Amino acid sequence: MDYQAEYQKKLTTAEAAAKTVQSGDWIDYGWCTATPRAIDKALAARYQELTDVNIHGGILFEKPAVMSVPNVTEHFTWNSWHMSGVERKMIADGSTFYCPMRYSELNGFYRDVIKSFKVAFFQVSPMDPFGFFSFGPNASHMKDVCDAAELIFVEVNQNMPRCLGGFNEKIHISQITGIVEGENPPMWELGAGGEPSEVDKAVANLIVPEIPNGACLQLGIGGMPNAVGAMIAASDLKDLGVHTEMYVDAFVDMAMAGRITGAKKSIDPGRQAYAFAAGTQKLYDYLNDNPECMAAPVEYTNDVRVIAQLDNFISINNIVDLDLFGQINAESAGTRQISGAGGQLDFVMGAYLSKGGKSFICCSSTLKGKDGKLQSRIRPTLSDGSIVTDTRANVHYLVTEYGMVNLKGLATWQKAEKIISVAHPDFRDELIAAADKMHIWRKSNKR
Repeated sequence: MDYQAEYQKKLTTAEAAAKTVQSGDWIDYGWCTATPRAIDKALAARYQELTDVNIHGGILFEKPAVMSVPNVTEHFTWNSWHMSGVERKMIADGSTFYCPMRYSELNGFYRDVIKSFKVAFFQVSPMDPFGFFSFGPNASHMKDVCDAAELIFVEVNQNMPRCLGGFNEKIHISQITGIVEGENPPMWELGAGGEPSEVDKAVANLIVPEIPNGACLQLGIGGMPNAVGAMIAASDLKDLGVHTEMYVDAFVDMAMAGRITGAKKSIDPGRQAYAFAAGTQKLYDYLNDNPECMAAPVEYTNDVRVIAQLDNFISINNIVDLDLFGQINAESAGTRQISGAGGQLDFVMGAYLSKGGKSFICCSSTLKGKDGKLQSRIRPTLSDGSIVTDTRANVHYLVTEYGMVNLKGLATWQKAEKIISVAHPDFRDELIAAADKMHIWRKSNKR
């Protein structure tokens, strides 16, 4: 096949690609930094012709043009696999909904549940000499999206990094319906965060000593995981590995500091495996054509059975709040959806099953409410409507600025006592009273 000739034959416009969508269709906008831009604008321009178009996507950096049209709910519905702050705000007008899932199952959703839909639109990196377009830092579930789509239109972005992988990180020109040469906007950037707070540092100081040389790391997003990453970069830890859902700037810092080699990984040695990535331009530059970094499907990176094969697996994740039973909420504030389940539970379980592995759930002990008053993140029970992301049976280590406790193998009264021991001191008495009332209290270290 003459790939350049095929490329020219399949070149089309954003307007022509958008014309393939009809009322009632289900379509797909890819994922994260792959979300289309030129085609999105062209589709939005057709809004008066269209009703009841459903779109799958997730982790938006800005509101799509289609979701900003007048009377949007008559024309488009956004169905998110994982919500960003942008999507969180979009819920309010009734146009946006969350699709609950364990992220590791998403590939299977496209193969076994969705099976077929009308058209996929997403950004890719430029074609290589062999006719392949990289999904960029979005391998995740994109191969299965393409297999389920009747039509595939890619939007080429010269600024999209070419992310190498082990498998299913690219699409061949022979599978593509049409190619749109996009506007080549810069990559969306996710700030690496400011200086860690004193609470972040306190939590990181408790976790980092638990990480041995040769450990394999998974970091969630947020100030505390970033603080841990910064501390690791400045440490003398050696031969660390990476096997993570989301690749973030902290991994780049650790790698550039010489902490990451992957030499001790029992699978994918020497490779940093990840399902998707988002961060600053520094991260995208690091990932581009880097053979050490391995973009892979999320059903591989987040598979509990795969994670369990990696010795000394260390999983570090943030949460919203938890209760005295040890139930973890990492995705909602009552009934208000904040993000999604993602892969947190998979990594919590996989790390525990790993030889020498540890899972750390971390949070500040308190937060300020809208009224400015201090509230405890540790509650007697989760707020009405709050989602249980990790069940009480799965949590391993819980860490706040007041300490670290292992919650495995404990009776309810023991678990309540341990959880209260890392709560803010101002709230411990009322938490003890609540535990006693719920019959999960036997004694107090204060008595």
